[in-house]
Amino acid sequence: MRFPESIPGNGTIGFVAPSFGCNIEPYRSSFDAGLKMWQGRGYKTKLGPNCYAGEGIGISSSPESCGRELTDSYCDPDTEALISCGGGELMCEILDYVDFDRIREAKPKWYMGYSDNTNFTFTLTTMCDVASIYGPCASEFGTAPLHQSLEDAANILTGAVNGQPADPATGADTRVYEFSGYGMWEREGGRDEEHPYAPYNLTEKTVLHRFIGDGQPLPCDPADRAETDSISMKGRLLGGCLDCLVNLCGTKYDHVGRFNRKYSEDGVLWFLEACDLNVMSIRRAVWELEHAGWFDAASGFIIGRPLHFDEPMMGLDQYMAVYDIISHHRVPILMDADVGHLSPMVPLITGSMAEVYSTGNEWRVKMALK
Repeated sequence: MRFPESIPGNGTIGFVAPSFGCNIEPYRSSFDAGLKMWQGRGYKTKLGPNCYAGEGIGISSSPESCGRELTDSYCDPDTEALISCGGGELMCEILDYVDFDRIREAKPKWYMGYSDNTNFTFTLTTMCDVASIYGPCASEFGTAPLHQSLEDAANILTGAVNGQPADPATGADTRVYEFSGYGMWEREGGRDEEHPYAPYNLTEKTVLHRFIGDGQPLPCDPADRAETDSISMKGRLLGGCLDCLVNLCGTKYDHVGRFNRKYSEDGVLWFLEACDLNVMSIRRAVWELEHAGWFDAASGFIIGRPLHFDEPMMGLDQYMAVYDIISHHRVPILMDADVGHLSPMVPLITGSMAEVYSTGNEWRVKMALK
């Protein structure tokens, strides 16, 4: 696995819009504020041609234009990292116009985004062996004050945690990032056209669910559900938005089998979250990935809060939608973690070696770049 260098103190951050751009409010104003935030911290910014575009279908521009922007920006020697403007709906369509050969040969750089950006955070890691950051998009850095989750994401980009990127004697990467869950989350966001800089609307307390897969079904009633006091797991992080992952499965962009074989001794620590999918769709998606062999090397699962939180259907809740399909792997499962569309989210380094520990309603992840 190749890990990008941290952005130097006077470095340049590139911004791209391979999914939605920041052409409407509140995203345009908060994006502009985010640029000023980075500039105020001493970094230069460089915008791709589609950052303010809005003429595409489900994305900022045409698939050809978005694919070209992403490729050229990633291979641009004048930027040290890329942050996506936002998520969207049809970023999958740009993949045919992304030059993965050029990207594979380019110097690795951090790419950060989530949701629809799974189409690149995931393929960059599985196809090019380059780590990426499943974390906030650009406009969120224009909120004030910045939530700790946004500071955590910035710390990965800038290398502000754990000092030097390499051991001078051996050249080995020594960067380690350790973050904890944030305790509260927002069910309804506060940002709108009149309040583009509003911080996260933290109204809900985090309640975690932990299981050890044993192949036996658990009761659907949460009051009767058996949970362990604590769990721990480790492995190489891989995952993203389930809506996108199931769409990649079985295509020419599906290199999970090769990834599993290469890192089988490490184990693959999967993180999954869902946007538009209801519980039935989540179950169908997890079933498909399971039967495609994606979880064959699984050492554990981190399941984020789905956007359709606590919306059971026909006796199926968000926990059994996943557990029933993956429990036979007999590995730890953490559910309702701070990952995904219900902010805040712990930034996860796809491709890193991670250790996760959870007890009570707290969890933490330690990610080593090795």
